[in-house]
This record gives sequence, C-alpha cells and structure tokens, in this order.
Amino acid sequence: MKTNEVVIGHLETLLADSYALMAQTHLAHWNVEGPNFFGLHTAFQTQYEELFTAIDEIAERIRALGGYAPGGLAMLDKMSEIGGMERKLDSQGYLAHLADYHQILIDSATKGRDAAGDAGDAETEDLFIARLQVHEKTLWMLKSSLS
Repeated sequence: MKTNEVVIGHLETLLADSYALMAQTHLAHWNVEGPNFFGLHTAFQTQYEELFTAIDEIAERIRALGGYAPGGLAMLDKMSEIGGMERKLDSQGYLAHLADYHQILIDSATKGRDAAGDAGDAETEDLFIARLQVHEKTLWMLKSSLS
C-alpha cells in the first residue's frame, strides 16, 4: 500500500468519526433538558457547527491527496467507530457519551498524525494536530461539566 493511501485511510476514518460525532452532538443539542439547558444547548451547537466545518476541510484534504471523500450516511456509518446514542438522556448522559466519542476521535487523530508524520506529509500532520487540539479541549470541557 502506498504511503499516501495509508494517510488517506486515516483521513477517511477521521471524516467518518467526525460526521458521526457531529450527528450525535446535534442530537444532544436538540434533546438536552434540565437546569443546565441553556448552557449545554449553546455549547452543543458551537461544537456541531465546528465539526461541520472540520468535516469539509478533511474531505478537501482527501481530495488534495488524490483520494475521493466518502459520503452518505450508510457509508459513513460503516466506517465510523462511534456508535449510536439514545434520544432521551439526562444532561450527564449526553456529556458522558460525547466525552467517550471525543476520546475516539483523539485516538484516531493521533494515529493519523503519526502516519502523516512518517510519510513526511506536514500539511496533513498539521490538520490532524489541529483536530487533536479541538477534541482534547472539548473533552476537557465535557469532563469538567461531568465533575
């Protein structure tokens, strides 16, 4: 397998997991209830909007490397490690699930960063580093909200 194909594979995984996380975060935004509603509703919206932008950047990087971005709910679902989430959870349930999902993306982006670094692809390595920064910060915020 060519080095470029390995890096593209990691980008495809990141794209699929990011899409799934965006959908689950949107679900939490719609359905969260309770005394922290306003803060969580707003935070979840900020998070899913950031993910939407990131997904486009990831897909465009795949194309820049000569690949074709995956799409469609069925294809992305098959490629993602992120599972489903109940529609009706308490706010702590949403926070816990989303924290777990951000950890999946951190693990995925770490592997991608390392593969891009090994391939000498600084631009893709930088994309993975940027995603790591976002997901690590969001994970910290989610975990802090759970404390």
